[in-house]
Amino acid sequence: MDNSYDQIKKNASARTRALNIAVYVLLGFWALMVLFPFYWMILTSIKSYSEYSSEWVPKLYSASPTFQNYVDAFTTVNLSRYFLNTLIFTLITTGAMIIVITLAAYAFARLEFRGKDLLFTLFLSLMMIPNELVIITNFQTITNAGLRNTFTGLILPSITSVFYIYLLRENFLQVPDELYYAAKVDGTSDLKYLFKVMLPICRPTLITIIILKVIECWNSYVWPRLITDDEAYYLVSNGIQEIRQNGFGRENVPAMMAAVVAISVPLIVLFLIFRKKIMAGVSRGGIKG
Repeated sequence: MDNSYDQIKKNASARTRALNIAVYVLLGFWALMVLFPFYWMILTSIKSYSEYSSEWVPKLYSASPTFQNYVDAFTTVNLSRYFLNTLIFTLITTGAMIIVITLAAYAFARLEFRGKDLLFTLFLSLMMIPNELVIITNFQTITNAGLRNTFTGLILPSITSVFYIYLLRENFLQVPDELYYAAKVDGTSDLKYLFKVMLPICRPTLITIIILKVIECWNSYVWPRLITDDEAYYLVSNGIQEIRQNGFGRENVPAMMAAVVAISVPLIVLFLIFRKKIMAGVSRGGIKG
């Protein structure tokens, strides 16, 4: 009997090991598939133009790596200006959006007024509208207001988000009502309660929203491309397209890749540093009760 039990246990252990090996092999293969484009981008960026052009069959290594492409990317085109524009756009847009969505989420979560649930339902229904339709409306509004080729025109349509309001509202609802009632008994105003109690408790979700918004702003392409045709207001995404169109990136692919790497690094570093907070904030915002 004991031998039979030991044999069953060994078989189960062997199946578990085989399953684990298969899972890790599959995950490893998938990781290579995901990471290979990044490796190829970095590899191309450190190849000289002559080395890249002479390769009839692309090589997975560089015989003489160089960082001259990064110098060319910043000196041949105005990439530094694009970085500055994107930084200004990202900081102002993220700051303004945090104020707007915090006040809106608090109103939907804690304040009582007639038609609140209906209004919030209608508000959520905006998420069903295709983004292309919203872009057309925003373009007409900004153009009629004479705000094309301005930072105001770039920023205004991006200072709110239905999804982020919903995410923060759900997080606010997790804070016990007893804290709110106790604060009101002590004569605390709603704004003071929001900043002194709600926001510190919901800091993980707020940090997550900030990081996701920074990434969204940094990667913005369609709206900035549509509303600006003045190079003085180009963002990094527009700058990359401009580099490609003016012949520099088309002729010198390694320098083009160097510019792409330089633009991608800040977001990759940001995600690697705050990845745990992002996952914790999203999971917490999706749990109610």
